[in-house]
Amino acid sequence: VQLQASGGGLVKPGGSLRLSCAASGNIFSINDMGWYRQAPGKQRELVARITSGASTQYTDSVKGRFTISRDNNKNTVYLQMNSLKPEDTAVYYCNAGRWVVTTRYDYWGQGTLVTVSS
Repeated sequence: VQLQASGGGLVKPGGSLRLSCAASGNIFSINDMGWYRQAPGKQRELVARITSGASTQYTDSVKGRFTISRDNNKNTVYLQMNSLKPEDTAVYYCNAGRWVVTTRYDYWGQGTLVTVSS
């Protein structure tokens, strides 16, 4: 599975950005896709995830502001980020997960930098 992320950039507080992640390869094995982020000096954290059944999960700090969605025809997952805050500044990584029995295999795209600053 290969993941190609795009859409990061510089935005002012209160602004919006949309990240995209296009999957290719053995996409039929993917159980879920999502976005993680890592801010300087902090651990990587899950931001949002969407399953093959379209169930979604968000970290508390982005609920009500971020929306994850998927376009199955384009094998692409999106993260719409609204009302951005400086604390959202981080490198965002696209992730795909595949479960084999009880073992999870993770695939990662390259990071895309999101900077929220005035």
